[in-house]
Amino acid sequence: MRRSMKIQALLLASFAAPALAQPAPPPPRAKGPSLAAAVEAAQIAIRTCLANGYKTTALVADAEGIPIAMLSADGVNPRTQQIAAGKIATVIRYKVASGVIMDRVKTDAKLAEEVKADPRIAGFAWRGALPLMAGDEQIGAIAVSGAPGGEKDEACAEPAIAKIKPLLK
Repeated sequence: MRRSMKIQALLLASFAAPALAQPAPPPPRAKGPSLAAAVEAAQIAIRTCLANGYKTTALVADAEGIPIAMLSADGVNPRTQQIAAGKIATVIRYKVASGVIMDRVKTDAKLAEEVKADPRIAGFAWRGALPLMAGDEQIGAIAVSGAPGGEKDEACAEPAIAKIKPLLK
């Protein structure tokens, strides 16, 4: 009988071991604005553009470029979502406003090739995304897409950044 109990204990242990060895949960997302701040920023950017007659998409991402909040105005071209994501990727990779890179590729062939080769940027540097800073640290980015020109997209993002700046840590 004693031998039977040992066998049962070994069988039970063999079934229990995999249950105890569960993979660790994935890490939390990278540093970035809170969900509430990201949603507020996206809403402000959309409202600002709508007040100027532009239907746009606003995207707020964390320090790794992972989206936290994306809002698209009613009737906006869905392509604006892809363009906003490419703008975010530019800011995250180069740590400056996407328009700075857009200007640099005009005179820097090596940078132009680098931008073209990056599938997240999708081949083009577009103006319209700005870094989100907590002090000297970039903790994310906001992009707006859909206004007639990247400078107008930036103009919609700027009041959003100003409003959430005290919330960025």
